[in-house]
This record gives sequence, C-alpha cells and structure tokens, in this order.
Amino acid sequence: MSTAIISSPLFERIHDAMLANPYVPGRQVHIEANEGRVVLKGNVRSFFQKQMAQEGIRRIDGVEMIDNLLEVNWT
Repeated sequence: MSTAIISSPLFERIHDAMLANPYVPGRQVHIEANEGRVVLKGNVRSFFQKQMAQEGIRRIDGVEMIDNLLEVNWT
C-alpha cells in the first residue's frame, strides 16, 4: 500500500485520491509526502497508469511538486 515519510493531512488526501483513482493500482504505488513535495514510487503496467497517478493528485491542495518515479513494467 502507500507509505509516507511524514503522516499528514496532505498524505491522507493523496492516499484517498489514489485509492479512488480507477486507472491506478493503488496498492502498487508508494507515496512520500513532505512539505508539498510528493514522490510516487512503485510499478505500474502502462505509461497511461503512470500519467494518471500523477494527474490524480496534481490539483490537491498542498501539492506543490510531484516527482513521478513510477516504473512501467509491461510484464
């Protein structure tokens, strides 16, 4: 599931958005949120899923920067 360096209201909003996103397997995405910077790590099955993970959190209040380090694993 998701992990956080610092548990915060921002992390909770991001976590909830990931779980609600039908395009992203939330259990495979690890989230780190600290002072407006969000890091997404893990594996997804397509570039579409990678982009949808980022777009799903981009407009959340408090998100200032996203480092999308998700890796696409076709297998």
